[in-house]
Amino acid sequence: MTAHRTPWATTAAPTATACTLLLSGCLLLSGCTDDTDPSSVTSRAASAAESLGGRAADAFASATAEVGRKLDGIKGGVEAKGDVKLGSPSRDGDGRGTVEVTATNSADSTKSFAVQVDFRDGNGNWQDTVLVTVPDVPAGKSKAASARTTHRVPAEVRAEVGRAVRY
Repeated sequence: MTAHRTPWATTAAPTATACTLLLSGCLLLSGCTDDTDPSSVTSRAASAAESLGGRAADAFASATAEVGRKLDGIKGGVEAKGDVKLGSPSRDGDGRGTVEVTATNSADSTKSFAVQVDFRDGNGNWQDTVLVTVPDVPAGKSKAASARTTHRVPAEVRAEVGRAVRY
């Protein structure tokens, strides 16, 4: 199952206006799903902003801040990073990073998970941040979803759970 992902980026002063317009448009779509889902839209915004000349540190800070806001906005959510495990990251045929995300529901009723996955290259440099949803995990069971970067990543790619929320 391919899940939703949410990278986000901003740029330095020369491209701030262009990015502000781009990102503002993305935020207006926050209630949409599928191709216009905020996860997909912000993912495209990140790629566009990066191509406009953004700095990796600024992009990482912005991406994690936006994902953090989305995670913080989940009503009734509890931190669940310890209930989430990642498989071995790899690249798909398009050169995009992928990793299996497995969420184990320790609650006594069906819950969903929202998981921030950070992708880094072999040197630890940030490449992408995605938000993955693992929906409807039965009580006491595990369920998996796939996290996929929005753009090509180096051959040596690492993935780590930034945050996870069970709701």
